[in-house]
Amino acid sequence: MSRRVVVTGIGVVSSIGTGVEDLWSALLAGVSGARAVDVEGVGTITAFTVDAEDDARERFGQREVRRMDRAGRLAALAGALALEHAGDVACAPERMGGALGSAHGGAETLMDGHRTFLERGADRVSPFSVALSLPNSPVAAMTRMLGLRGPSTACGTACAAGSDAIGTAMSAIRDGRADVMLAGGAEAPMSPVVVAGYLRAGALSRNPDPATASRPFDVHRDGFVMGEGAGVLVLEERDRALARGATILAELAGYGSSCDAGHLTDPDPAGEGAARAIAAALADAGLGPGDIGYVNAHATSTPAGDVAEAAALARAGLGGVPVSATKSSHGHMLGAAGGIEAAVTVLAVARGVLPPTRALADPDPAIALDHVLEPREVRVRAAVSNSFGFGGHNATLVVTRSDPA
Repeated sequence: MSRRVVVTGIGVVSSIGTGVEDLWSALLAGVSGARAVDVEGVGTITAFTVDAEDDARERFGQREVRRMDRAGRLAALAGALALEHAGDVACAPERMGGALGSAHGGAETLMDGHRTFLERGADRVSPFSVALSLPNSPVAAMTRMLGLRGPSTACGTACAAGSDAIGTAMSAIRDGRADVMLAGGAEAPMSPVVVAGYLRAGALSRNPDPATASRPFDVHRDGFVMGEGAGVLVLEERDRALARGATILAELAGYGSSCDAGHLTDPDPAGEGAARAIAAALADAGLGPGDIGYVNAHATSTPAGDVAEAAALARAGLGGVPVSATKSSHGHMLGAAGGIEAAVTVLAVARGVLPPTRALADPDPAIALDHVLEPREVRVRAAVSNSFGFGGHNATLVVTRSDPA
């Protein structure tokens, strides 16, 4: 690699907190952001939702808020928080870009436009309905609100999208096409059609208890619990970050991706494709399995997915590494999962504490892992963050401690 990439800022909007400190303290305390949510035409489900509309209006103004889909508002807010956390990046706008993942883009806008079309006719559909419902709606909102004029891209690889976006942004800096990138994911999927589709696919938990509905690796898990929010990292070329005196949280050292090319929704039960993504990320970082001290698992709390990931970790030589699944606290944020979980992984490496998997009371005997059940104080050299999505998409990031030399 020609240029090293470091993380100098984090912005998060989640059900358990907005901003780094609120998120981190909630994770270590085992807080859950799940609650009962009434979805039009569907009924009551358990979900991880956020309340960020007032924050968005205060920061961007009512006029601009109306020109963003909900996912865009979450993206722009997380991006602004990430830049504030990074301090004065002092970078020309043309050298700063954005890359965000989203599985459903502007789902709220699309649903509203369809409803208007059916009830009031074609002439009453908003002229913003197309622009705000596209898959690039979140990154377009963030780059527009923050004035980022460098490389801009949207990743739509389902639940691997956030990690793929971070990997894409890392490449832009390594290749010299940008000096600073805001990267991660944003998702606002609580559209009735989206929720109904996941229910019909049998992917969502039917557990009515918000406290235990999301319990990755537990023998009683029965599906994932949807979440909304955004997670954005400020990625920066290492030498310029050092030159400006930035606080470097960690280094983004490796990225790998692969495809199962198999079932439409189910993962490869043998974990072969996911293991290839992990191996590719380790090779990209110049590390081996023995260098990894923590894995932030994709583990969504589905019966098949958690077993498949455990198999992938074993194949990749990481079967004995401490593992936690923080979706148990903040929910499965779909295309944004890789963004917020990369942020959590960076914090774990930077602060020397591994966050726990909450609500894991009865570990599945078919998943032989070193589960982190309570905050574990340990300084690790390197950590892995996994993201896997429908369609067989696999993405892995490697985060390492910042080397002061």
